[in-house]
Amino acid sequence: MQKKLTEEKMVEILETGIGEFAEKGLSRANINVIAKKAGISVGVLYKYYADKEAFFLACLKRSVGVLEAVLKEVVESDDKLLVRAEKIIRAVQNYARTHKNYINMYNEITSGSSSKFAPLLAAEIENLTARTYTGFIAKAMEDGDIRRDINPRLFAFFFDNLLTMLQFSYCSDYYRERFKVFCGADILDEDEKVVTELLKFLESAFTFSRSEIVHRR
Repeated sequence: MQKKLTEEKMVEILETGIGEFAEKGLSRANINVIAKKAGISVGVLYKYYADKEAFFLACLKRSVGVLEAVLKEVVESDDKLLVRAEKIIRAVQNYARTHKNYINMYNEITSGSSSKFAPLLAAEIENLTARTYTGFIAKAMEDGDIRRDINPRLFAFFFDNLLTMLQFSYCSDYYRERFKVFCGADILDEDEKVVTELLKFLESAFTFSRSEIVHRR
């Protein structure tokens, strides 16, 4: 009788799958290659997952779980908005470097052959981040810490767009080169500069009311 795979082995298999899906997408990823890289037979993999799509969704669920753990500290925190924002920016930098394959897999889903899973990805990941960011922006408004003439959901969307692009800037070949063009060849080694300047940008967006901004001709 075949022994049940350990939790550590299951994680290894999922991480192997994530790497393959990130590189090739769902349609071109080969389940035989994944099994071989993970050191198991295809039969063992299919014992746990009905087909390649089921395995792909398990890989997606794994990546979402890791993201949720990254955001947990922010969700449970009572810090001021810019303190939370700083924690998130630093977490994004670390997450992008540690889990490059996760982000490239997301990119493949949004623009590649796995696009049919885009609604699932949006529901899984974006609901989590949308709730988190909208919640702490709304609370900051109630506490009087930021301007009151904003829509928390739209500002959460804009904030998430900045973070999404930042993630791609550390992972995607094209966006990494774009990052260098805009910010200098050494920007990938300047994490503190990125944090400081992005916080300045956010502080201006969140604290200046429209009446305080003068447009000179």
